[in-house]
Amino acid sequence: MALVYISIFIIVIIAIVVPKRISLIEIYATSFFAYSFGITTDIILNLKYDLYGYGEEGAQIYTTICLILIYFSINILYLNFFPFSLKALHKIMYILLWSVFSIAYEAVIIHTHMFYYNEWKLWYSAAIYPIIFSILIGNLILVKKLLLKFKQNQMR
Repeated sequence: MALVYISIFIIVIIAIVVPKRISLIEIYATSFFAYSFGITTDIILNLKYDLYGYGEEGAQIYTTICLILIYFSINILYLNFFPFSLKALHKIMYILLWSVFSIAYEAVIIHTHMFYYNEWKLWYSAAIYPIIFSILIGNLILVKKLLLKFKQNQMR
């Protein structure tokens, strides 16, 4: 379990100190989206369908804190370095690299007993991570458009 806490601490520190390429309002809006999206997915897949779970049954404060820190930090790091100006192949490779990282991280977390599978399989995650990362990009694009529209309305 110490490995989980150390890895989360490192990810959070990196997310804090890395130079930001996206604005604070974009970080704020996309991080809350990522957290809401993740928690909603977890509620459906964990609580409704009992496919996987975190820690012991029921809600635990340390698991909730870990999830908040992971969702926010990974979202910041992922979106901050997304190669918007590069070709589609680079974008696809970026999404796939983050998916591989996420699969590897999940595979390690399974062995710590902080996360467990019931009917879930790691290859389900492998299929879903690229979709999740694409949704996060779509949300950032939406946030950027909304901010631009807001700024244009303010200038009138």
